Amino acid sequence: MAGESGVDAGNLDPEHDPYLWLEEVTGDRAMQWVRAQNDRTCTELTATAEFTSLQADLLEVLDTDARIPYVRRRGTYLYNFWRDGDHVRGIWRRTTLESYRTETPVWDVLIDLDALADREGENWVWKGANVLRPGYELALVTLSRGGADAAVVREFDLRTREFIGVDRGGFALPEAKSDVGWIDSDTIYVGTDFGPGSLTDSGYPRVIRRWSRGTDLAEAPTVFECKPEDVAASGWFDPTPGFERSFVERAVDFYNAQRWLLTDDGDRVRIDTPEDAEISVRKQWLLVFTRSPWTVAGTEHPPGTLLAADFEEYLAGARDLTVVFAPDEHTSLETYAWTADHLVLVTLHDVQTGLRIVNPGTWTTRPFEGLPRAATIEITGTDPDRSNELFLSASGFTQPSTLLRGCIDADDLAEQPQPIKRAPAFFDAADLDVTQNFATSADGTAVPYFVVRRAGVPAGPTLLYGYGGFEISLTPSYSGINGRAWLARGGTYVVANIRGGGEYGPAWHTQVLRAGRHKVHEDFAAVARDLVARGVTTPEQLGAQGGSNGGLLMGIMVTRYPELFGAIVCQVPLLDMYRYPQLPAGASWIAEYGDPSDPDEWAFIREYSPYQNARADRTYPPILITTSTRDDRVHPGHARKMAARLQEQGHPTWYHENIEGGHGGAADNSQQAFKSALAYEFLWRHLGGGADN
Repeated sequence: MAGESGVDAGNLDPEHDPYLWLEEVTGDRAMQWVRAQNDRTCTELTATAEFTSLQADLLEVLDTDARIPYVRRRGTYLYNFWRDGDHVRGIWRRTTLESYRTETPVWDVLIDLDALADREGENWVWKGANVLRPGYELALVTLSRGGADAAVVREFDLRTREFIGVDRGGFALPEAKSDVGWIDSDTIYVGTDFGPGSLTDSGYPRVIRRWSRGTDLAEAPTVFECKPEDVAASGWFDPTPGFERSFVERAVDFYNAQRWLLTDDGDRVRIDTPEDAEISVRKQWLLVFTRSPWTVAGTEHPPGTLLAADFEEYLAGARDLTVVFAPDEHTSLETYAWTADHLVLVTLHDVQTGLRIVNPGTWTTRPFEGLPRAATIEITGTDPDRSNELFLSASGFTQPSTLLRGCIDADDLAEQPQPIKRAPAFFDAADLDVTQNFATSADGTAVPYFVVRRAGVPAGPTLLYGYGGFEISLTPSYSGINGRAWLARGGTYVVANIRGGGEYGPAWHTQVLRAGRHKVHEDFAAVARDLVARGVTTPEQLGAQGGSNGGLLMGIMVTRYPELFGAIVCQVPLLDMYRYPQLPAGASWIAEYGDPSDPDEWAFIREYSPYQNARADRTYPPILITTSTRDDRVHPGHARKMAARLQEQGHPTWYHENIEGGHGGAADNSQQAFKSALAYEFLWRHLGGGADN
């Protein structure tokens, strides 16, 4: 049966893809299509005074100097990377704690990325700096062209504020998805594109070399290599005085890895822990965080348990493990961080955060007192080399971020956490209520979600956000962009804590891997139905938004649950689940989704793959699909092909592709403001928002 557009209404045969040419990222035909799509979308969605005003409003949020300049301590200085209207690409700078406590810190600018980009004729995007411990005098700076994951690496001298050129013996790498780390001031571990056979099928380093200053990289000795079908190899050095050690890792897939200690004579000693466990080594301690049940010495430890052992004794065969944290039905371990003498745990209880302090050795725990209540607490920085200092950020849906600093004594809290920076309120939240509800999914699982809305308002435009993958938790947080563009206009905002995330520990994620993926989609659909059943909104006024893995979720909502939504925004998405492993970085996600080249696994993937399941004989809600030409993580071909197919079938589809920006979708604040304004304006128009309330 043919649809109105004349195309076959049935599922697409993946072996006969009519839009394969759109995978040619910078091909002339593909880019001509992209520009035509951008012109149409901009003409229809952005050519109004309302859009211009909204974009300017959002750029004001992004560019304001009143934002908190979050810092990372490196020795005596606090470092920050900052972008605003005067520094579009950004500046890397530092200050002292004394100055940082003041309202107007005095910043020492180390790198002005705008000036560097102008000087070199490149659209540089900051990707970070690896600074040599413990002296903090040298850095390996990573810069990306237009925001891509592939980046160049250059050595920078923090004393002279100059890049150290290759002609002066500096470390430098051309554009690649490299992995680098200091050993000492003249030696680094490096994994990069050394030529044929040096990368995995996923495009990440397969070979790790030890590179000494002044020598040819091609002659640097190889210390480790993994298999081509693995995700990546990596190597790193721990310079902690008295516990200097080198490690290498083979990432078998996205969630399984094998790790070794490198001895001084070049031998490797396997750290025999479950491959799917997360481990860390700090001084004499080994920490193991389980992702699946692990039985040791007759005791089974459930997923989400944090265990501690003496590292040297463990390598020698002892299995004397101490339980540092044990999960329960409502409580999970979100993350942890070391200070000089303590371990700090961040826990989630029904998606509400709490902090606990652990004393290594005795492994006794106590609550971290003096923190704001009803707020999401994040650890933004510690000083494990030198002190028990701790930087924390506290925020909520209606509570702007507060940066707190505290210090932990060896016996107790020597300094209660004190606010040192507060972000401004970007929207009026006085009449906004935040509630948590639970929807019942198809298999009976209770799925939590948060609702942010004006008190006592009738059903109206509602935006439902979700992700549902890679064990990433969505906790309450403040967004000036969302507040101004949606909540301040009278919209209701909802965050769904669906399975695939880590809100209830590893099992909340592992149960939806591969063949269990349908539970993610069922959870999100259950939340959508529950919102209507509770009178929060109607299907016609319910929109959904998600990016990357969340973009895949949006594609599934359009093709499998179209009756639940009035409009959808699908950003930097995976959508062709037949070809995803063949596109950049895709092979690294097989552990999450499954392998479509395996007929048994394609059998369950094909049931939901949006690109193959788009049909002309169904009615879909309006959809805006966005991506970036420079996205080398999720290939732009996913978004392009889906948009072309939906349009051919006659579905209301808009498309926009940012020529720069990488997977984040924007290389600077102006692009970010445009991207955000486009999404919110599209949703507001199609969900019946009309004039601002």
